[in-house]
Amino acid sequence: MLAECTVVVPTVGRPSLDVLLDALATASGPRPAELVLVDDRPAGPPLAPERPGLPPVRVVRTGGGGPARARNLGWRTARTPWIAFLDDDVVPDPDWYAALDRDLAELPADVAGSQGRVRVPLPEDRPPTDWERGTAGLATSSWITADLAYRRAALSAVGGFDERFPRAFREDSDLALRITATGARLVRGERWITHPVRPTDRWVSARVQAGNADDVLMRRLHGPGWRAPHRANAPLGRRPQHTAVTAAAVAAAGLALSGRPRAALAAAGAWAAGTAEFAWRRIAPGPRTRDEVRTMLATSAVIPPLATWHWLRGVVRHVGVRPWRGLPDLVLFDRDGTLVRDYPYNGDPALVRPVDGAKAALDALRARGVRVGVVSNQSGVARGIIIRAQVDACMARLAELLGPFDTLQVCPHGPDDGCTCRKPAPGMVKTACAELDVDPARCVVIGDIAADVDAAAAAGATGIMVPTPVTRKAEVAAAAHVAPTLTAAVDDVLGGRW
Repeated sequence: MLAECTVVVPTVGRPSLDVLLDALATASGPRPAELVLVDDRPAGPPLAPERPGLPPVRVVRTGGGGPARARNLGWRTARTPWIAFLDDDVVPDPDWYAALDRDLAELPADVAGSQGRVRVPLPEDRPPTDWERGTAGLATSSWITADLAYRRAALSAVGGFDERFPRAFREDSDLALRITATGARLVRGERWITHPVRPTDRWVSARVQAGNADDVLMRRLHGPGWRAPHRANAPLGRRPQHTAVTAAAVAAAGLALSGRPRAALAAAGAWAAGTAEFAWRRIAPGPRTRDEVRTMLATSAVIPPLATWHWLRGVVRHVGVRPWRGLPDLVLFDRDGTLVRDYPYNGDPALVRPVDGAKAALDALRARGVRVGVVSNQSGVARGIIIRAQVDACMARLAELLGPFDTLQVCPHGPDDGCTCRKPAPGMVKTACAELDVDPARCVVIGDIAADVDAAAAAGATGIMVPTPVTRKAEVAAAAHVAPTLTAAVDDVLGGRW
């Protein structure tokens, strides 16, 4: 079973990555097809993952797109039916490979994912700190990607992780809700990982309040009941209390400025009481060391306004948010007039000249894990103007200039041949999707005339027209999606506007 699984590890190069890789290298059991490390640092020296005992390792880089984008790049570049995600700060048990193999074996078709089990070691000689108690909550969290294997098809169907979640918080719950909304099930396996409590500074609890903006996004996407135990299983926490304490502080300041000292004093008293109650709830469980008490007092004063601020920021930012569509799995391009300048019935590789921005546009798609291909009518073959070898030579030159393509589809027939491949017929689009095991609904076709976008529609794909000066005005007017340039069309695809 593991031969059909790729392990994806997003990382920012923390020292914990070495611990994870050592554990994976020495674990017993069968190896997966591949281990993909997604380097999410904006810059830095190359990672050094090589170790005897690891499965084949491949490193890809996002340039710093965040955890959701890193995970998306990992699964998009994998080609196996299963994708197992691990965080770079966990330690799999010595039998993790074998346990994952058992967890995935013969799962029913309606099961889209299997979550591993998490233990968080806490100190035995003292009560845990506030930060340690918070981390321990991972052991009972639902659908966290610290260790979660998904069917690749399930990820593709919903567009993968929503990259509007900028931090490792809620993006996993959002994905689980979208996948289960398709009727698929998620189950818990029997494999185990250890999630150590990473060292941090005293202000970490203040910084994580940024996640309140993500909670707003969750509510906008999944409705007010998204927190329910049978859905994301995410308790509300103290946000209502934080809002009340912050309102008291704001009222105290406003009343003082308006010359109402008694009312201001009452509001300040409410703020002080609320802050003290919050601090005590965090201090009481222990360990009550001097440093821990100081940390709790300082952060308990700033957390309520920070939580409220980030929540309000989310309310403003996520107005009118739409469901996540993600990137397509495949973008197919017409050749002449779209990727290269149009020389009718061209059979000379020397005349293959890319349009402005073509190489950068294709590379941008490849960098995000989107496969690219060409679908080209070449009726010059049927007309006797060129031969198929010339078409192939021009296609080879296209790949030399613009980089490798995942599929190249050519129709050599004429308009009267009655074939099913010549655009606007859907044959080439369907064949390309079948060749790469892509659902046509997750495919985009970019071309310069109506035949290109009509072929896309007939295949169940999405068409984008990039008209040239010779494109008929009526065709442009009838197209559902028109972009002024090839670069703009690809920008629309990468922006989820397809």
